[in-house]
Amino acid sequence: MSANSTAPAARPGWRAWAGLAVLSLPTTLQALDVTVLYLALPHLSTDLGATATERLWIIDVYGFMVAGLLVLMGTLGDRIGRRRLLLLGATAFGAASVLAAYSTTPEMLIAARVLLGIAGATLMPSTLALISTMFTDPRQRGLAFGVWATSFSAGVALGPILGGLMLEFFWWGSVFLLAVPVMALLLATAPFLLPEYRDPEPGRLDLPGVLLSMAAVLSVVFGLKRLAGYGPEPTALAAIAAGVVLGLLFVRRQRRSSDPLLDLRLFSGAAFSSALAVMLLGLLLIGGVYLFVTQYLQSVAGLSPLVAGLWLLPSAAGLVVASTLAPVLARRVRPAHVLAGSLALATLGFLLLTRVGPEDGLVTVVVGFTLVYAGISPIMALGTDLIVGSAPPEKAGASAAISETAMEVGVALGIAAFGSVGTAAYRLSMAGAMPAGVSADTAADASDGLEGAGRAAADLPAPVARDLLDTAAAAFTSSLTTVAWISAALAVGIAVLAAVALRRIPPTGAAAAEEGAPAGEPSTGEPVAG
Repeated sequence: MSANSTAPAARPGWRAWAGLAVLSLPTTLQALDVTVLYLALPHLSTDLGATATERLWIIDVYGFMVAGLLVLMGTLGDRIGRRRLLLLGATAFGAASVLAAYSTTPEMLIAARVLLGIAGATLMPSTLALISTMFTDPRQRGLAFGVWATSFSAGVALGPILGGLMLEFFWWGSVFLLAVPVMALLLATAPFLLPEYRDPEPGRLDLPGVLLSMAAVLSVVFGLKRLAGYGPEPTALAAIAAGVVLGLLFVRRQRRSSDPLLDLRLFSGAAFSSALAVMLLGLLLIGGVYLFVTQYLQSVAGLSPLVAGLWLLPSAAGLVVASTLAPVLARRVRPAHVLAGSLALATLGFLLLTRVGPEDGLVTVVVGFTLVYAGISPIMALGTDLIVGSAPPEKAGASAAISETAMEVGVALGIAAFGSVGTAAYRLSMAGAMPAGVSADTAADASDGLEGAGRAAADLPAPVARDLLDTAAAAFTSSLTTVAWISAALAVGIAVLAAVALRRIPPTGAAAAEEGAPAGEPSTGEPVAG
């Protein structure tokens, strides 16, 4: 079928589903790449002699580059071709992964992570936009986005397991080499399984708009990460304020431009803007609770990274089931009701997390987090479908970039906000229960967090050290339950928002029936695979 066909779209065949499987590979890899690095950080820090500042840059610079470049790369894919940009990004990602794996200095690894971030920013918008091109039937597209959401979150959940296995038998650089065979398979199969699409009338590229969008997002994300690490200090607040101002300038420029980098008319659609808000807030909850759960498993329950990853397998299974089931339910039930129901399940999980104790809470944490994961994951599947699916085909790359940016900012905001709340709750608990025999300096170190308590306990007599560690575990558990209570309340609010703001959107099955068939594929001037 040619790209300029106006015939009704047929149900996707085997090539479209095989293409979806190929697109799931970089999606899983990108999510996995973040979690495995946390496990490898102690090893690479020792090997490379990285300072505390350099370790932070090794961790954060990838996310900074991805967040800052998503809008540019999504629009660029609409202009030069989404498959072409995906292949260029995959090539660059594989090469940068090799560079990272064999880095010999912290500076070399930071540079490699910068390149990985630039390449990574090309992958996600291209992937989502291609899915919207391949699956034009609303019902099938919803299921495809469910598979995409599952692959993304499964990468997050499986990262500690694969990372633990790799670090058990190989050196730290091996975690980066996981990307090489994945990208090689993508490059080998994409030309045969994936269609090409580009906007037939892209207009000029707005370079000042590119710089403004990058500066705005980078400033906000940097400020949020700084806020999570250091609290509400001047640098963090100034960065966030600067990002907001730059964002307003970007919006002003886009409204006046004849060829805007980002078409602000996308936000006028109720489905687009409401789903975007629900997604951002939902990912905020995940960003906060994931941080505390993983710390609890390793620092309070005393599990190794590999064993902790195995205990997270039920949550991964719940995520897979929920992400797959949500689009199927949305064929017959309004998305608003599906999302409200799933958020009710997440609320139940958060309430269960409020019952966690420092000594016997392992099973409670796992069950509660599984319910939270299963309740939040439909937001990614249905939210992405509503955001990308509601945009015109020629703007799918840009809308996918907006969706991804909301996810990045949501997670960063969750870590910053809940990290600050949890830290305050931890310090308050420690101040009221510090064991006798602990000096003021040692108490200050122990109040910085579980790692600080561990370092402080190393210099204390055994009985005092044991009391200090027990006190720190109880304080951290108290901070976890505090975050869980707040998250439960927010989940109820997001459920109400979804139920009200998305109430007019019909089930995808009804939408497809009303259309008779989805609109034909727009003209691209290039053949579509299949």
